[in-house]
Amino acid sequence: MPDPFEDLDLDQTVRVLPRHLAGPGTADLRAIWPFPCDDDWSLHQPSREEGAVACSPCLRLRTGYVPDPNRRGHMQWITAAHRDPFGPATWQITCDATTPVELLGDVHSELLDLYLQHRHSDKDHLFQSQTPAQKAYVPLLAHGWRHTIKTDGTQTFLAPDALGGMQHQYNRTLSSGLAPSWRVWGGQPDNPDWRVQFSPSTPVTLVAAFTASLLATEPVERTVKDIPFSTRQHVSIATTTAK
Repeated sequence: MPDPFEDLDLDQTVRVLPRHLAGPGTADLRAIWPFPCDDDWSLHQPSREEGAVACSPCLRLRTGYVPDPNRRGHMQWITAAHRDPFGPATWQITCDATTPVELLGDVHSELLDLYLQHRHSDKDHLFQSQTPAQKAYVPLLAHGWRHTIKTDGTQTFLAPDALGGMQHQYNRTLSSGLAPSWRVWGGQPDNPDWRVQFSPSTPVTLVAAFTASLLATEPVERTVKDIPFSTRQHVSIATTTAK
């Protein structure tokens, strides 16, 4: 099979699909976090090495880009929601630094919408999700992802190229009984390029937003050197810019 990257410079920008194999992209906090930090949200960013933390005015919603030497890129994205601002997290989303930035941006945009609904409504949108779990994984089936299920109810969905997947299962929690949790990855299953974990009780609308972004057919921009070498033969180049 000919190498579509053979005649391209490493710094050349290309537009590629699928998103789960595109590489991380540029970690622009303002693009990934749409929070109104010039208004009522707070943003603490001591240095590039120490990362950054954004916090809602009520202190119940916090999201950070923080060091983690055990993860790819030695950083991770963490979003946590707290019923009690000073208590443990009720639910949490944890992402490798190498997760495609478009996926991160879309899930945080949905998070801001959910926060605003929660803030201006008498319903508890952040902590009492009424969205069925199927909304997060049925679109995968519609796009040709393979599906297996174990006797314990754990479901696994694999991309057509087998280089991306989602695992869904139910976990028992103290507050809400059985609640779905999710694990998503891109790249080789035994050594993925990125991983995302949605803890039990995470609102399904956030997982669904992540899934929708994962399946989006709008190509994303990357430099050639940013696309993981191990999966390049499975990436389609939609368009390229001049050298």
